Amino acid sequence: MTTKTIQFLVLILAMTATGWAHSRVPHAARASMGEDFIPTPRAAQAMSFGFDAVLADYHWLQAVQVAGGHDFIRHAEARQLGQLIDVVTTLNPHVDHPYRFAAVWLTFDQEQVREGIRLLERSIEYHPDDWRNYFYIGFNHFFYLGEYEEAAAILEAALDLPGRPAYLQRLVARLKSQQGGIDVAEVFLRELYRSSEDEEEKARLQAALDEIEIEYKAQHLDRARAAYRELAGRDISSVEDLTREPFRVLEQLPSPEPSAIPAPLRRGSVWEIDPETDRIFSTYLGSRYEVHYSPIDRERLEEWKQAEDSGDAEVREESKGNG
Repeated sequence: MTTKTIQFLVLILAMTATGWAHSRVPHAARASMGEDFIPTPRAAQAMSFGFDAVLADYHWLQAVQVAGGHDFIRHAEARQLGQLIDVVTTLNPHVDHPYRFAAVWLTFDQEQVREGIRLLERSIEYHPDDWRNYFYIGFNHFFYLGEYEEAAAILEAALDLPGRPAYLQRLVARLKSQQGGIDVAEVFLRELYRSSEDEEEKARLQAALDEIEIEYKAQHLDRARAAYRELAGRDISSVEDLTREPFRVLEQLPSPEPSAIPAPLRRGSVWEIDPETDRIFSTYLGSRYEVHYSPIDRERLEEWKQAEDSGDAEVREESKGNG
């Protein structure tokens, strides 16, 4: 028997086996029956008979139907979707989009967010050069869990990856300032500036350092405001009160704009008090140097933190009782 004949027979056998495998895959959306009908990743591997990719495609279609079959996906559907993607990425870990697809939907509670992070960490093992997977992990850490140190660490690991967005350095710096203080963010940015040979990148880094300079000035004004309250027995009504008699605490206000900006490029920025947060800020930036949340997202983050703290306290009490 010639080599070509053997290759032809193998091809026919493979096509027949693939057709049989597809015929064995159920046509109904089993995920719509509930999570009890979704196999565990290990069981799915045992059922695949070596056709892992075929079965992975089937469960991927089920996941898409779960997300696309509702006007608004609920907690239960998100949980099912996470289980399906776990099966998909176990059967075929080299897939790409399903990892991030899961992370987008697994956001109803901390458990789901951490499951999304776990799946994305698997994606990095198989796609180590894709900055998007690092970004989604970092985003979930800081936006949903308020874990700035973890977010900064994973995003910093993506700074040298191809295609990463230019703003990533500044985001890492802000996250570092949330956890370690603005001094940490400044050191990080100055080291990036020192080691960079790209002029466009250095310009972006200088803009980030300008933001930090303004934050240093804003913190100086915060301290002056506290001194004013102690001296006057009341709060300021405008930032200019800090330089006015009879309770002057500053000779003059610092410039609300970066010192590196030439006079012709200055914007006429001023210091103001935010009516919502009651914090001093420069109109040059429009806000303070920190990670920003909408009121709804801030409330959700605080609620999750409180729930986590309460759970930790209960675990500690149970441990004491068992001891």
